[in-house]
Amino acid sequence: MQRGFINHLDLTVSDLSVSVRFYDAFLAHLGFVRSEEYAGEVPSWTLRSGAAIVSIGLHQAKRSTPHDRHAPGLNHLAFHGSSREDVDAVHALAVAIGASVLDPPAEYDYTPGYYAFFVADPDGLKMEVVHEPRFAAGGL
Repeated sequence: MQRGFINHLDLTVSDLSVSVRFYDAFLAHLGFVRSEEYAGEVPSWTLRSGAAIVSIGLHQAKRSTPHDRHAPGLNHLAFHGSSREDVDAVHALAVAIGASVLDPPAEYDYTPGYYAFFVADPDGLKMEVVHEPRFAAGGL
């Protein structure tokens, strides 16, 4: 395994059942598979690509504090899309499941051809799905 790659992310949510429904749809569309490998009763999803494996787990919050991406902590999570059409398809899924779309698919000036959309999970955590031609072409 490549040293430094992310192994897993654990997110704390206010309502586990509501968040599981969102992440079941959102992460499955991105290629994640619901996993039973995680210890305990933590819902988790795993994505495998060659030797690389990353998992995302959900934990029930013990306190009721709204997420604020502008306070210290996590601002947002960004996921690769395989193409602009893939970004559009995940956007359509987000709309279909009633998720809060923050910004519809558009091109941004971050890098040449950067195409993304932004959605909030049930707790307001900002998620991004992005297609960057520089990665699709094997760059970086």
